[in-house]
This record gives sequence, structure tokens and C-alpha cells, in this order.
Amino acid sequence: MKKIVKYVITDILRNKIVLVYTLFLLAASFSVFSLEDNSSKGLLSLLNIILIVVPLVSIIFATIYVYNSAEFIELLVSQPLKRKTIWLSLFTGLATSLSIAFFIGAGIPVLIYQANMVGLTMILTGVLLSIIFVAIAMLATVKTRDKAKGIGAAIMLWLYFSLLFDGFVLFLLFQFADYPMEKPMIAVSAFNPIDLSRILILLQLDVSAMMGYTGAVFKDFFGTYIGIAFSFSALFLWIALPVWYATRKFNTKDL
Repeated sequence: MKKIVKYVITDILRNKIVLVYTLFLLAASFSVFSLEDNSSKGLLSLLNIILIVVPLVSIIFATIYVYNSAEFIELLVSQPLKRKTIWLSLFTGLATSLSIAFFIGAGIPVLIYQANMVGLTMILTGVLLSIIFVAIAMLATVKTRDKAKGIGAAIMLWLYFSLLFDGFVLFLLFQFADYPMEKPMIAVSAFNPIDLSRILILLQLDVSAMMGYTGAVFKDFFGTYIGIAFSFSALFLWIALPVWYATRKFNTKDL
């Protein structure tokens, strides 16, 4: 397993797309902090970039990489190796590589300008988002053989989590405006890792006007620490469940 993980990490970190992704995050991070007099404002600006770019790059790159590695995966399957080991090794290599790219591109500037609990939380949520969307990408690839359909599904999932989910929440609020929707909104928020990551940061920055309805509910009903604990638990579930299901599907898949 270690050899497969090492090979995947080495292969990905030399990839030009990952290098461009790292340099883009690095340039954007330093630019944002340099333009803002207040580092907290810079952190908010960087948060908007991270919540859009990191999931997009992670899910599309991981999807394409798995499809392009089909022959390599078939070769590994023909060896005396468990399918579970192969799939988890591939996931670990992808998740680790993209997490390293994110840490170099956004984590280092955050540590330079905002080395406090808020900055550390942002780095951790960025890493978790990278891992989550790699897990979702691998689930999408194992569900369909067709590369075009798999990439299309990955893009649609990103669109849903980044844009459509908030519209769905607003629709629910308008439809059930006469009912107490606070507690249901807490449950609904757990179905979007991007929304959870936003709430984790904004709870600590205490900018309630920018938190939106779901974030305000977290703060009012749970308090900062309980809300953070709940969000992290949900984020880890977003990693565990797709990986578990994708691994189970890969074990029985006819290659």
C-alpha cells in the first residue's frame, strides 16, 4: 500500500495542473492579504476563493486522474493485492497530494498573516474540503464507466454544492415561512460540506451579517464550540461515507 501511495503522490505533485493550482492559490492568497489592511478582511476574501476553487479543482482533477489511471488500476488488480487496498491507496495518494498543494498555496500565506485559531481552522477546513471532494469524485468514477458522464457528474455535483444548494435552502424557507424552521435548517446544512466549512470560519470571525440564515442558527442554538464540533463531525462523515461506499462498489465492480 505504501508503494502505491508514494507512486500516486509523486506522480500527482509533478503534474502541471497541480503546480498551476498551487501557484494560483499562492498568488491569490498573497494578493488578498496584501490588498487588505485588516488581515481578517483578507481572510474573508480568501475564504470565498477557497470555497469555490478548492472543491472544483479537487473533484474534477481526481475524476480525470482515476479515469486516466484505468490501465494502471487494472494492472494492480491483476496482482496479488486486495481491491480494497488498491482503492484506498489511490484515494490516500490523491487526497494527500491535493492537500499538500492546498497547504502550500493557501496554508502558508494564512500562517504568515493570520497565525491564530481562525487561520488554523481555515487551513483545516480547506484540507478537509480537498479530501471530501476527492472522495466524492472517486464515488462518481466507480459508479460509471463512461469518462464523459463521470466528469459531467462531477461538475454537476460541484454546481449543486456550490450554487444550487443555497437556492434550495432559500426555497424551503420561503415555502415554510410560517413554520419554525430553525432546527430543520441545522439538519439541512449538514448535507453540504461547503456550507459547513463556511459556517466554521464565520462563527469564529463573528460576522453574523455574512453568515446567512443557516450560520446564524448554528450560533444561536449551539454556540460557537458546539457548532464547530457538530460541523467537524459532519465533515468527517462526508469523507467516510463516500469512501466506504466507493470501496464497496469497487470490490464488486467488473473491470
